[in-house]
Amino acid sequence: MINKLVVALIVTILSFHAYGQKEIDIADNPSFFDRVYVGGNVSMQFGTFTYLELSPLAGYMITNMFSAGLGVTYRYISIRDVDFNTSIYGGRVFARHNLGEQFFLYTEYESLRNELRFGDGTRREWVPGFFVGGGLFQPIGNSGVGFAVTALYNFSYDEIRSPYNSPWVFRVGFTL
Repeated sequence: MINKLVVALIVTILSFHAYGQKEIDIADNPSFFDRVYVGGNVSMQFGTFTYLELSPLAGYMITNMFSAGLGVTYRYISIRDVDFNTSIYGGRVFARHNLGEQFFLYTEYESLRNELRFGDGTRREWVPGFFVGGGLFQPIGNSGVGFAVTALYNFSYDEIRSPYNSPWVFRVGFTL
């Protein structure tokens, strides 16, 4: 439990999120590549507690306000004092609906391969996550850069199997 809390706190404070912030006008009939955007998440901490995450994503602007996409996730966690290390990996699909320039609705389904520890040993299982929520994007100037805050609720949360310490997941970062 405490390990999950530490991981969640570190991810929230130290993560760098990059979401594709792209504006298109469907009336201009943009090409396929004009509608594609990339982004993701990179997090890292080193020391007695080591946490590394790489989560790239690619999205497609379906309309001016709606996009969907795919992503993969890899996390490495090591706690030197208790001789613990593991890798968590998997994929996700997402959809985002912009409500004007600042607010958006977001949903995501992910499946992560998590190492579960029991009294008699360990085993790996695919753990689903179905997230629904929304967020705020605050632009900084006219450059497309901004600050994003997202609050999501995991409707598939399982206290024993989930790599998260709560059904609530908060993401904070910069958008480029």
